[in-house]
Amino acid sequence: MRLPFLKRAATFEHGIHPAYHKETCSLPIKRLAFAPRLIVPLSQHIGKPAVCCVNVGQEVLRGQVIATADGFVSLPVHAPATGVVEAIGLMPAANGKMVDSITIRVYQADGQAVQVSAPRDFESMDRKELLAAIQDTGISGLGGATFPAHVKLSVPPETVIDTMVVNGAECEPFLTCDHRIMVERTQDLIRGIRIAMKASGAPRTVIGVEDNKPDAIAAIQAALPADGSITVKALETKYPQGAEDTIIYALLGREIPAGQRPAAIGVLVNNVMTLAYLGRLLPAGEGIVERVLTVAGPAVERPGNYIVPIGTPLRFLLEQVGAKSSAKEIILGGPMMGMTISSLDVPVTKGTSGVLAFAEAQLAGEVQRTYTCVKCGECLKVCPKFLNPSQLGLLAAKREYAEMAERYNLDRCFECGCCSYVCPSHIPLVQQFRIAKAVNREKSSA
Repeated sequence: MRLPFLKRAATFEHGIHPAYHKETCSLPIKRLAFAPRLIVPLSQHIGKPAVCCVNVGQEVLRGQVIATADGFVSLPVHAPATGVVEAIGLMPAANGKMVDSITIRVYQADGQAVQVSAPRDFESMDRKELLAAIQDTGISGLGGATFPAHVKLSVPPETVIDTMVVNGAECEPFLTCDHRIMVERTQDLIRGIRIAMKASGAPRTVIGVEDNKPDAIAAIQAALPADGSITVKALETKYPQGAEDTIIYALLGREIPAGQRPAAIGVLVNNVMTLAYLGRLLPAGEGIVERVLTVAGPAVERPGNYIVPIGTPLRFLLEQVGAKSSAKEIILGGPMMGMTISSLDVPVTKGTSGVLAFAEAQLAGEVQRTYTCVKCGECLKVCPKFLNPSQLGLLAAKREYAEMAERYNLDRCFECGCCSYVCPSHIPLVQQFRIAKAVNREKSSA
């Protein structure tokens, strides 16, 4: 039965409707056990890595700061478990690079209660104090962008934010952790929104939730303040409904000018997971030591949404959820914009929204031969930025990367994957665009 407030779902033009596989949306959040060792990277956010402030052999408590922020665009790192610092040095990361990390040997008999905290009254703080307190939590964009929360909320004096948009779309297939957060931690979300509104100066907030999550919309509606400063609006279930450009257009009818950020049109966008953790941790005076993420895919025996300590190796995580021996491909994030990893020794970080496992047999049918572009125009019909992926792809094949940016607005592409999804010739358009952008960045910095 459709609820009354779902009759008119806001949306954007173009986009696609992939198979959503949201089977875990009704499963309550569960807590995962500690791994014997946690690998905690010092760089889990956009900006400068944190600076280690502990030594090998030192005992640390769950919630203790083990690395301090190195400047404004940086975040502290907190111990995700009580234990002993076993090593400090380079460890593999999901992107294939080696990054400075702290390895903690966990005291397995210890509980999961945070042992270091300093409760704070955000209502009594001025804006400067509040932004400093937000930075102290170590929260970055938990939707996957990993932009430090306090930096995003630090609106320049000359910029006026009239609306904050809260992204509860969760349009990626398989992922349902945002859905469960909206249902189970609604009060944390509303409190986090209030904190963000005070920090940014935004007088009103609109929460956008896709209409395939009626229980989440109902839970939020029941918790909304009476003054009308926070509202919720149903979005059509469509990919990529949760992208900044598309959700702003769907909810407010505004378009972000090329090369500009949402602040240029008076808008600030935050993810529901980020704000829910902000509302949970800041009043308690705690740092982020864990996060809720979705573990799913055909090669997982016990899919669901789990509270996972930061630094948990993927190998341990998959063992705990019963990953099948047939699992051959692991994706961090969603299948459309996520990252395939080559090693199970990399850890869960603040930006890990999902871990998906697929078997070799399931992938065999997906590996397709690439053919020449037939100029069918399907990619033009679905591109949410109204670009010409076909022409961009032809230029990419000729390595005309500069022309792609100068004449065909390559930089407006946010790599959602819609064009690759519908291409009958199976051309890896998004991968081509990423290469083109990387080459152009290298040339501009040379």
